[in-house]
Amino acid sequence: MNVEFIQALDDIEKDKGISKDVLLEAIETALVSAYKKDFGSKDNVRIEISAEAGEVEVYSRKEVVEEVENENSEISLTEARNIDNKYEIGDIVEIEVTPANFGRIAAQTAKQVVMQRIREAERDVIFDRYKEKEDELITGTIQRFHNDNILIDMGKTEALLPPSEQIAGERYEIGERIKLYVVEVSTTNKGPRILVSRTHPGLLKRLFEIEVPEIFQGLVEIKAVAREAGQRSKMAVSSSDSQVDPVGACVGPKGMRVQAVVEQLNNEKIDIVKWDEDPEEFVANALNPAEVVNVKINKSDKIARVVVPDFQLSLAIGKEGQNARLAAKLTGWKVDIKKESEIEEEPENIEEIKENASELAESLDEFEENEAELANTKTAVEEANKSDFEDEDEEKTVKKANDNLIDNMADEVEELENETEEAEKLD
Repeated sequence: MNVEFIQALDDIEKDKGISKDVLLEAIETALVSAYKKDFGSKDNVRIEISAEAGEVEVYSRKEVVEEVENENSEISLTEARNIDNKYEIGDIVEIEVTPANFGRIAAQTAKQVVMQRIREAERDVIFDRYKEKEDELITGTIQRFHNDNILIDMGKTEALLPPSEQIAGERYEIGERIKLYVVEVSTTNKGPRILVSRTHPGLLKRLFEIEVPEIFQGLVEIKAVAREAGQRSKMAVSSSDSQVDPVGACVGPKGMRVQAVVEQLNNEKIDIVKWDEDPEEFVANALNPAEVVNVKINKSDKIARVVVPDFQLSLAIGKEGQNARLAAKLTGWKVDIKKESEIEEEPENIEEIKENASELAESLDEFEENEAELANTKTAVEEANKSDFEDEDEEKTVKKANDNLIDNMADEVEELENETEEAEKLD
């Protein structure tokens, strides 16, 4: 190595932010390995690099002992005092053993170490930079396709857009600039791994933050987002200022703001609804554009029972249940939708159930009594059938009468059982 190389370390420290002392320490460690490898030495050595001149010196380190057992790491007291009579048992003696051609090896090794450290430092810088962007919006250029993955050029690194994070039906072209949501930034042996998404609900949220000044100013807050990417989304918003309509602010004049977001999401339909602390009101809003007559909340089962006009039922449920499904995701409540005519029939059923309640109890008691009587009768018949008869005709007559008795009682029990089941269904 030479003075120019040392000066280069100073420049690297300024440009890359890598400490010169850290680089020198790393080079010294690498030179120890290089020395042992190239010169077959088993000595315990130390490398010293002059920070001013760039000169490299190798020192063999040996412990002073009374009797030498390992020549690679020990030296006798006599030999040590031939070097310096101040040495005592237990001291460390350093003897210069720098090979004649070690400078060339040192220069090559130092270059490799510095390049490696620069790459590591750049990876660390990239990782730190994008780690801060987790859950944020970034813009990248589609660089290439690998299997079903899309690699996004971010400048000094690449981001990965896997199939699971791509919008179904959306076309991607090389060189196209797109907005992406940073899901996760992690480290790998090859450098930082940046996972991005086009389907994450956070992407919708960040796009609205860009388009709606009231969100940026804190006047409007996005409370929840439910999304089926590429098809339809719902977003609940609220306002901290009574003078600001949160839904109107997000829709914008003539729908310009929401349309700007729609165009960036493959024409995905977006419903913006008003958030409400009252879960009944919130569920009703979430089913927009359907009209809601009534909402009842079952807190224990986390179910919202919703009543809509008959002609609004299909709109409330949506195509393949999409509207109801997104409303459930948005609110966190299971949504059970019924049309108004079904509810109107319920009071009559309820009155019928009340009228039959006492009959049901009586039927249950009668059923239990008859079932017990049937069992007793069967036992008695079995005993009677075992009796001795004077002639064959008498025996046949008695058995036939007994069988008829059992059949009749069995029919009565079955009829009561059916009546009981029907009454329980009404209940």
